[in-house]
Amino acid sequence: MSRINKMILLSVLFLLLILIRYFEGSLFYDPYLSFFKADYLYIDSPRRELAKLVGFTSLRYFLNSIISLAIIAVIFRDKNMVKFSGILYILAFVVIMIIYLYFVVHPRQEDYYMFFNVRRFLIQPIILILLLPAFYYQKMIK
Repeated sequence: MSRINKMILLSVLFLLLILIRYFEGSLFYDPYLSFFKADYLYIDSPRRELAKLVGFTSLRYFLNSIISLAIIAVIFRDKNMVKFSGILYILAFVVIMIIYLYFVVHPRQEDYYMFFNVRRFLIQPIILILLLPAFYYQKMIK
């Protein structure tokens, strides 16, 4: 793949991540978007439909994960890195979703900050932000 094609493809993939974030309010059911924008330390947890919330949160995580795996594949061109990242994304989803569900089902005001940060790992491509420098460093020391 030529350098120009690689840059165009990476630009499109990053644009997709940006569009998911920009249109999050209209694409995904998430009552916590407005909850955490407001003064969440002084109000109760919003009403929610658990199955719908889990479904849309999972959809958003998997969309971000697929795009992130494509970014890793384009940048590093290493199938082993993509496989490792895929396994990491699946394991992270299971662990983070269990913690997320605990906070959704048992909302306590003193846990809102932790809940906010756990939720961020599900709805934003934070794992990609962690993996890119790690893989770059790994590649540099080889």
